[in-house]
Parts: sequence; structure tokens; C-alpha cells
Amino acid sequence: MKRRELKKTVNYLAGELLAECMALSTYQEINKDDIEDIVKSIMMLQNEMLNRLSHVEPGNTKGFFRKFRSDILTRTDEIVDRIKALA
Repeated sequence: MKRRELKKTVNYLAGELLAECMALSTYQEINKDDIEDIVKSIMMLQNEMLNRLSHVEPGNTKGFFRKFRSDILTRTDEIVDRIKALA
């Protein structure tokens, strides 16, 4: 997958997580501070992953992308679990 496509995927993923948070806060009574914390963590995840994609380690691209994939999956799962805990 090209870096440009990965960046679009990261943006899409962040958008979906934000939409889930907004839908949850719209339809249920939830503490706004909790939602704000989750939104901040989503935005930090997006910024961090896009920055990492912009500066790929030369010479170790396979290792870089393996670590990138595992990191984004782990962090996304953590955010999804936090959203589920609020529901």
C-alpha cells in the first residue's frame, strides 16, 4: 500500500471513530469531559500516525510498516474499548 493511501486510511479511521463518539454523545447522556478526552486521543492518534508516515525510516521500511500497523491497531482498539465503556 502506498503512503498516500495509508494516510487516507488513517484519516478515514479517525473520522469513523469521531463519528462514533458524536453519535454516542448525541443519543445518550454521557459526561462531556469523557467524550472530549476520547476525541483528543483520536486526534492525537491521527496526527502521530500521519507524522510517522511522512518520515519513514530509510533502510528499514518493512520493520517500520510492521510496527506502524501494530501500533495503529493497538491504539485503535484502546479507543474503541473506551468508547464501548461509555455506552
